[in-house]
Amino acid sequence: MARVDQGMKNASADEVKHSVAGNRGVFFLERDGRRVAELTYTLSGELALVDHTFVEPRLRGGTIAPSLVEAAVRWARKENHRIVPLCSYVRTVFDRNRAYDDVRK
Repeated sequence: MARVDQGMKNASADEVKHSVAGNRGVFFLERDGRRVAELTYTLSGELALVDHTFVEPRLRGGTIAPSLVEAAVRWARKENHRIVPLCSYVRTVFDRNRAYDDVRK
């Protein structure tokens, strides 16, 4: 059974939710009852293997994808996990933002 956490908001007041089922997790954003963006990972011990980020095409280029990464980083810091950025988008964000070095594996 999946557990959903609430409460992470980005600058546009969209709420990033977090759901976990077994060793799989997803940070996601819904609008009008539809999932419009997500960042998925597999947990392996202390490592969160981030494998996919998606934002609906009409919403790309704004703050949604960065807010998913930021939510994952805050979660990793809080839960003492390290993120392995398998997803090319997350890897690029990590390469450009040294502030995430503490959670990058």
